[in-house]
Order: sequence, then C-alpha cells, then structure tokens
Amino acid sequence: MSINIESRLARFNDLIPSKVPFVEGKLKGHQDRLNYSLVGPGVSEDSKQNVKIAEEHGFNIGAVSAAPMNGSGLHSHTTAEVFIIFSGSWRFYWGPDGKEGEVILHKGDVASFPTNMFRGFQNVSDQQALMFVVLGENDPGVITWTPSLLKKAKETGMVLLNDNSLIDLEKNQIPDGKKAIEPITDNELTQFDHYTSEEIEKYVIRYKDHLQYSVDDDHYNSNSIINYLDYFTIHDKKFDPNILHNTGFGLTMLKGKNAHIHPYSLNQSEVFLCYEGEWQITCDDEIVTIGPKDTFSSPKNSVRSIKNISDQEGSIFIVRQKNS
Repeated sequence: MSINIESRLARFNDLIPSKVPFVEGKLKGHQDRLNYSLVGPGVSEDSKQNVKIAEEHGFNIGAVSAAPMNGSGLHSHTTAEVFIIFSGSWRFYWGPDGKEGEVILHKGDVASFPTNMFRGFQNVSDQQALMFVVLGENDPGVITWTPSLLKKAKETGMVLLNDNSLIDLEKNQIPDGKKAIEPITDNELTQFDHYTSEEIEKYVIRYKDHLQYSVDDDHYNSNSIINYLDYFTIHDKKFDPNILHNTGFGLTMLKGKNAHIHPYSLNQSEVFLCYEGEWQITCDDEIVTIGPKDTFSSPKNSVRSIKNISDQEGSIFIVRQKNS
C-alpha cells in the first residue's frame, strides 16, 4: 500500500495557528496566545481554525503557544485533556473561582486532567512557551466556560453562539436563527467536581523524576520506556500505565540514543510526536524524518518502524488509540 507521506505529516513550523481561538481571545492574559490543530479539530471555537490532519483517530492533538502571563481561562471539558509541556513553565489552576489548587509544570512534564472540572493555565516563564494537548475521542465536545469569563468576554464584544461559533460584535451582528449562549446557572455550577492539589498530583508525571518511571524493554538495552496512559506493547513486552486515568488513548515516551522499534502493524490509530532528537519512520516502505515538535500519523494496519538517527539521546511521544 502506498501512502501520501505529506498528508500525514505535520511539521510544526509549517502549521497555521488561530490567533483568536476562543471567546476569551480579547481579554488581558488571553490575547497573546496561538492555537494549533494537528490531528482533528479539537475544541477551537474559531470556525477558520486550520486542521493539518483531519482524519478521525479516536483522539485529537493540538498545541498552545503563549507569551508570558498569557494562557486560557477557566473552562471544563467532557472528554480527557492531557498536557505535554515542550517549553517554559505553566501554572495550572482550577475550581469555579480558580482558587481550589494549582500545579506548576515544566519542560517534559505530563498531566492528565479529569473531565467535569474547571481548569485554566498560564505561561509563568519569562519567554514564549509551548505545550501540546491531547483530547479524547473523535468529537471532544464543546467547552463550558465559567459565567464570569463569558461575562467579561462579552464586554469586549466576543460572544459564543449556540452552534459553538464565535462572533465579534464589534465587527458583526448575530446572524438570524442564531443566538448567544447563556452562562450556566449557579445550580449548574455546583454540578462540577472539585479537587485538591494532592489529588491532581496523582495525574502528573514530572520529567525530573523520569528515572523513577523509566523501564527498559529488554531489547539490547536500547529502549527506555515511560508509559503514561493505557497499556503499551512493543517487542512482545507489555508496559503498565503510570497514570490510572481512562482517557480513551494511550501515551508513551520512547527514549534512548539507539532507541528503535522493529517493524510492526496496528489496527488502531497511532501518532508519533518528536520531543528531542531526529527520528526516522518507515511506513509501508515510505520513509519520513521528523524533528522536535513534528508529528507523523501512521495509517491503520500499515507496517511501520522507528529509530532515533541523531547522535544524541532522543525522545519521542507515541499516542495510540485505546486498546480494545
């Protein structure tokens, strides 16, 4: 089977971001951020959001780049949301008022946030910062914003409509047949879950502790595996997840100077996201090389192999559709 490599490759530097992806986009602290859709549309409210790989995978992958002290306001999701920090330091805070708890994540850290809880995030480093986000399911649903955020956004002219589209009232009128969504009620607000910082820490794996989580796959001491979510199998060895969170997808890091996986086939969606080094992927006899921040999606049932071809230790994230 011949595949179109370019249609399954997302080179980060070629991606087209949305500059106002959400209703909060004109508020101070949310203005200077970019939203990218690599695999699937994600939850962007920008109808013009560019999607690089539109094919359904059972999950969505996006990225967020933000200037210092910028990020996202308090919101909730109906599907899993997993953050992978690529640069900078990010403060995650949660609760309807944003004061129930917080964690600071740094480069290489991974966090899986529960559904049905309000969370926000902010770049707290002194330079532009980047993180990737994996959302569960083909359709990750819509965002629920706190009432106070929707009110503040409306004061800037930004309104979210009942079809989940975004409109700037300073430039346009609400079209006939559509209407602005109303903020959730106080009673509805009480239906969301609450967590302490200690509880959220159970869903965080910090890169500084990677040796604690790394497991050798017994393949000539070449592969170090950190398995975050769902079970992962390579070279006839099965790895248990370190985060016990049902997200609908698996997340694993393959790491090592000579790290590689021999040819194999899967009937599930699988995406490779390069963290460090340079990786060569062979897929049905087609070859592609990816570097940091680049992404490649292997077609279902294709035969693929992967190896680090840089002269230093490399790391690559593997996102797989949940094992059935």
